[in-house]
Amino acid sequence: MELYEGLLSRRSIRKYTGEKIDEGKIQVIIKAGMYAPSARNRRPWHFIVIDDKSVLKSIMNVHPYASMLSEASHAIVVCGDETQENGPGYYKLDCSAASQNILLAAHSLGIGAVWLGIEPKKERIEAVSRLLGLPSHIHPLSIISLGVPVKIPEGIPDRFEPEKIRRNKW
Repeated sequence: MELYEGLLSRRSIRKYTGEKIDEGKIQVIIKAGMYAPSARNRRPWHFIVIDDKSVLKSIMNVHPYASMLSEASHAIVVCGDETQENGPGYYKLDCSAASQNILLAAHSLGIGAVWLGIEPKKERIEAVSRLLGLPSHIHPLSIISLGVPVKIPEGIPDRFEPEKIRRNKW
């Protein structure tokens, strides 16, 4: 798949076969996350790979939109390290870029994925932090659900909105 086509055709996939994804592919996906841009190349991210069904179920109990984890092969929790970020709040930007790279890498491998937001919901941040035993300087930003898709959507949706483009000023 060409990069530009992948950018346009990537979709959120929430229905999986339950089949296990090869660990080699999981490593490729995480590596893509680590190649995201970050402020001053600080790379303040950490990735928690979850394939234990009981942990996935626990996440479903604390995140209201995580029901797809019941059939997911893996989840990757993207976390920011405030001691490594460029300045207050920068881990959120850097980890968002890493999350996007993970989604695109999964798509390129034919793996279904969806971004589950943790930030900025305080109750989700606290629940996931507690569940995963995160130290106080590590903050969960997103959960990426990964699975072999039941169905891969065809075509490219029309999302181009030229009315949202401005030149030089509003």
